[in-house]
Amino acid sequence: MHYLSIVWDPSAGIDLGFFVIRYYSLMFVTAFVLGWFIMKKIFKNENEPIERLDSLFIYMVLAILIGMRLGHVFFYQTELLWQDPLSVILPFSFVPEFRYTGFQGLASHGAAIGGIIAMYFYSKRISKKPILWILDRVVLAVASGAIFVRIGNFINSEIIGKPTGTDFGVIFKQLGEPFPRHPAQLYEAAGYVLVFLVLWYFYWKTNKSEYLGFLFGLFFVLLFTVRFIVEFVKESQGGFEDKLGNVLTTGQWLSIPFIIIGAYFMWRSASKRYDNPSAKA
Repeated sequence: MHYLSIVWDPSAGIDLGFFVIRYYSLMFVTAFVLGWFIMKKIFKNENEPIERLDSLFIYMVLAILIGMRLGHVFFYQTELLWQDPLSVILPFSFVPEFRYTGFQGLASHGAAIGGIIAMYFYSKRISKKPILWILDRVVLAVASGAIFVRIGNFINSEIIGKPTGTDFGVIFKQLGEPFPRHPAQLYEAAGYVLVFLVLWYFYWKTNKSEYLGFLFGLFFVLLFTVRFIVEFVKESQGGFEDKLGNVLTTGQWLSIPFIIIGAYFMWRSASKRYDNPSAKA
């Protein structure tokens, strides 16, 4: 008996009789709604027209969801491209038979790429400001949202940690295992809380938001460092890590370039100060 462990066996969601509201979906909704309120506060501080916020919200929701899905397929499950291509963009599986699956594979690295692409078009078509200006601000909302996504993973008993080898940990009953594992999802969520707090401090308490790319770079460095560290206690998610000798996980290999890119933008920002004439004093 593991007396010092926690047995985790939640229901899938709130059963309304005719429909089940899944907790994982609620976490995504919470992430997007909270992100909207954070960006509204930032827009008011910057004297940005609030009507532009709706466009930003649409751009980000589509970019994150599409980016996460395509990121998973390209980085972790490329065989879907030829084995079951329609399942890449639809929440259904057609092989070996038709069934509803939902989007079971989502990758945060894909979300980062999708978000950058979306903000490029948003900056060109809507805000008319440098892309780094909007990226420096939207990362606060993204960091807060990442917290709830990982909590959703914990609720779903997915992206699990490795066995602890002790009495401490979480027994994911839905997996049918009697031993405790690291709650890697909660470790990562806690790390993202720290990332959000650091970004919040630098935006509101310093003038770093005036230096194009600093907050964006800091976000990449902090968030993907958390991801890199937590991967040590995660079960492998597959991908291309076996082709590189299983030295690091796929998630760690993918995090390294993001950390380097982030450090570059932080260094570069020292010469890219942007004085926003519409911002409040």
